[in-house]
Amino acid sequence: MHRIVATVIAGLLAAPVLAAGHETGDAGKGEKEFRKCKSCHEIVADNGDVIVKGGKTGPNLYGVIGRQVAGGDYNYGDSIVAVGETGTVWEFDNFTAYLLDPSAWLEEQLDDSGAKSKMAFKLRKGGDDIYAYLVSVSGE
Repeated sequence: MHRIVATVIAGLLAAPVLAAGHETGDAGKGEKEFRKCKSCHEIVADNGDVIVKGGKTGPNLYGVIGRQVAGGDYNYGDSIVAVGETGTVWEFDNFTAYLLDPSAWLEEQLDDSGAKSKMAFKLRKGGDDIYAYLVSVSGE
Protein backbone atom coordinates (compact mmCIF):
# COMPACT_ATOMS: atom_id res chain seq x y z
CA MET A 1 0.00 0.00 0.00
CA HIS A 2 2.81 2.42 0.88
CA ARG A 3 4.48 1.70 -2.47
CA ILE A 4 1.30 2.57 -4.32
CA VAL A 5 0.92 5.86 -2.43
CA ALA A 6 4.60 6.68 -2.97
CA THR A 7 4.32 5.91 -6.68
CA VAL A 8 1.23 8.10 -7.05
CA ILE A 9 2.90 10.98 -5.18
CA ALA A 10 6.08 10.66 -7.26
CA GLY A 11 4.00 10.70 -10.43
CA LEU A 12 2.10 13.78 -9.36
CA LEU A 13 5.32 15.59 -8.49
CA ALA A 14 6.93 14.65 -11.80
CA ALA A 15 3.94 15.58 -13.97
CA PRO A 16 4.60 19.36 -14.09
CA VAL A 17 8.24 18.75 -14.97
CA LEU A 18 7.32 16.36 -17.76
CA ALA A 19 4.64 18.71 -19.07
CA ALA A 20 7.04 21.67 -19.03
CA GLY A 21 9.61 19.68 -21.00
CA HIS A 22 6.96 18.87 -23.57
CA GLU A 23 7.02 22.34 -25.08
CA THR A 24 10.68 23.10 -24.72
CA GLY A 25 13.40 23.10 -27.24
CA ASP A 26 16.79 24.70 -27.56
CA ALA A 27 16.55 27.98 -29.48
CA GLY A 28 20.31 27.92 -30.13
CA LYS A 29 20.04 24.49 -31.75
CA GLY A 30 16.92 25.67 -33.55
CA GLU A 31 18.82 28.58 -35.07
CA LYS A 32 21.31 26.08 -36.52
CA GLU A 33 18.53 23.71 -37.62
CA PHE A 34 16.77 26.62 -39.35
CA ARG A 35 19.53 26.53 -41.96
CA LYS A 36 17.56 23.66 -43.50
CA CYS A 37 14.50 25.90 -43.73
CA LYS A 38 15.99 29.12 -45.06
CA SER A 39 16.27 27.92 -48.64
CA CYS A 40 12.48 28.40 -48.73
CA HIS A 41 11.66 30.58 -45.71
CA GLU A 42 12.81 33.92 -44.41
CA ILE A 43 12.26 35.59 -41.09
CA VAL A 44 11.54 39.28 -41.54
CA ALA A 45 9.99 41.36 -38.75
CA ASP A 46 6.89 43.44 -39.38
CA ASN A 47 9.05 46.58 -39.35
CA GLY A 48 11.19 45.17 -42.18
CA ASP A 49 14.18 44.09 -40.09
CA VAL A 50 15.67 40.96 -41.64
CA ILE A 51 16.36 38.34 -38.98
CA VAL A 52 17.15 35.53 -41.44
CA LYS A 53 17.56 36.20 -45.12
CA GLY A 54 16.07 33.25 -46.91
CA GLY A 55 13.95 32.16 -49.82
CA LYS A 56 10.47 33.28 -50.64
CA THR A 57 9.16 29.92 -51.85
CA GLY A 58 7.54 29.48 -48.44
CA PRO A 59 5.91 32.04 -46.15
CA ASN A 60 7.80 34.42 -43.88
CA LEU A 61 7.98 32.68 -40.50
CA TYR A 62 8.19 35.79 -38.34
CA GLY A 63 5.47 35.54 -35.71
CA VAL A 64 4.16 32.23 -37.05
CA ILE A 65 3.85 30.69 -33.58
CA GLY A 66 0.48 31.70 -32.17
CA ARG A 67 -0.78 32.80 -35.58
CA GLN A 68 -3.71 31.16 -37.33
CA VAL A 69 -2.66 28.38 -39.69
CA ALA A 70 -2.30 29.81 -43.22
CA GLY A 71 -2.41 33.33 -41.81
CA GLY A 72 -0.31 36.11 -43.16
CA ASP A 73 0.52 37.34 -46.62
CA TYR A 74 1.29 34.24 -48.69
CA ASN A 75 -0.36 32.17 -51.42
CA TYR A 76 -1.06 29.01 -49.40
CA GLY A 77 -2.33 25.73 -50.83
CA ASP A 78 -5.99 24.78 -50.57
CA SER A 79 -5.53 22.11 -47.91
CA ILE A 80 -3.68 24.28 -45.41
CA VAL A 81 -6.12 27.13 -46.05
CA ALA A 82 -8.95 24.72 -45.16
CA VAL A 83 -7.23 23.92 -41.85
CA GLY A 84 -6.75 27.63 -41.17
CA GLU A 85 -10.44 28.27 -41.79
CA THR A 86 -11.20 26.02 -38.80
CA GLY A 87 -9.44 28.58 -36.57
CA THR A 88 -6.47 26.32 -35.82
CA VAL A 89 -3.49 28.23 -34.47
CA TRP A 90 0.17 27.17 -34.71
CA GLU A 91 1.31 25.88 -31.33
CA PHE A 92 3.88 23.35 -30.18
CA ASP A 93 2.05 20.09 -30.86
CA ASN A 94 0.63 20.87 -34.28
CA PHE A 95 3.69 22.79 -35.50
CA THR A 96 6.14 20.01 -34.67
CA ALA A 97 3.75 17.38 -36.08
CA TYR A 98 3.42 19.38 -39.30
CA LEU A 99 7.20 19.51 -39.69
CA LEU A 100 7.45 15.72 -39.42
CA ASP A 101 5.19 15.16 -42.45
CA PRO A 102 3.19 18.13 -43.77
CA SER A 103 0.89 16.20 -46.10
CA ALA A 104 0.12 13.49 -43.54
CA TRP A 105 -0.68 16.19 -40.97
CA LEU A 106 -3.06 17.91 -43.38
CA GLU A 107 -4.71 14.59 -44.26
CA GLU A 108 -5.29 13.92 -40.56
CA GLN A 109 -6.60 17.41 -39.79
CA LEU A 110 -9.02 17.38 -42.70
CA ASP A 111 -9.81 13.66 -42.63
CA ASP A 112 -9.06 13.73 -46.35
CA SER A 113 -6.57 11.36 -47.97
CA GLY A 114 -6.33 13.74 -50.91
CA ALA A 115 -5.04 16.67 -48.84
CA LYS A 116 -1.69 17.93 -50.08
CA SER A 117 0.97 20.30 -48.86
CA LYS A 118 3.13 22.60 -50.94
CA MET A 119 5.88 21.86 -48.42
CA ALA A 120 7.54 18.62 -49.51
CA PHE A 121 10.35 18.83 -46.92
CA LYS A 122 10.04 16.61 -43.83
CA LEU A 123 12.01 17.44 -40.70
CA ARG A 124 12.55 14.16 -38.89
CA LYS A 125 14.09 15.68 -35.74
CA GLY A 126 14.70 19.09 -34.24
CA GLY A 127 11.18 20.46 -34.66
CA ASP A 128 11.04 21.36 -30.97
CA ASP A 129 14.25 23.36 -31.37
CA ILE A 130 12.99 25.21 -34.44
CA TYR A 131 9.78 25.95 -32.54
CA ALA A 132 11.83 27.43 -29.67
CA TYR A 133 13.91 29.45 -32.13
CA LEU A 134 10.87 30.89 -33.90
CA VAL A 135 9.36 31.83 -30.54
CA SER A 136 12.63 33.53 -29.57
CA VAL A 137 12.69 35.72 -32.69
CA SER A 138 8.99 36.52 -32.78
CA GLY A 139 9.37 39.89 -31.09
CA GLU A 140 6.86 38.91 -28.40
